Amino acid sequence: MEKKEMICINCPLGCLLTVERDGEDIKVSGNTCPRGERYAVSELTHPTRTLTTTMAVEGRDGVYISVKSKSPISKSKLFEAMKIINSSCAKAPVHTGDVIIENILGEADIIATSEAE
Repeated sequence: MEKKEMICINCPLGCLLTVERDGEDIKVSGNTCPRGERYAVSELTHPTRTLTTTMAVEGRDGVYISVKSKSPISKSKLFEAMKIINSSCAKAPVHTGDVIIENILGEADIIATSEAE
């Protein structure tokens, strides 16, 4: 039996969750709402993160835009996604919400969260 503790990040309460796994059976305790249980199961079985970073703008030395994944990416693919982003450049003009990289690693679009003319 595997047992882990984690803090739920779904709301400001920050419940201390205890997750016990016995094969396919997963039991969560310490949550005050159903979101805590969903978070714990997801974090144990398939953890994801929203990726936020910066990206160079093509032809503009020292100019960067902020970007993020439109939806969470598998935690195991974050470093690979960063390699792709770091080797890419955005083409100006860039506006907030523009898709800069489509479907990175089959997970999510990378979108601009700032602008460059």
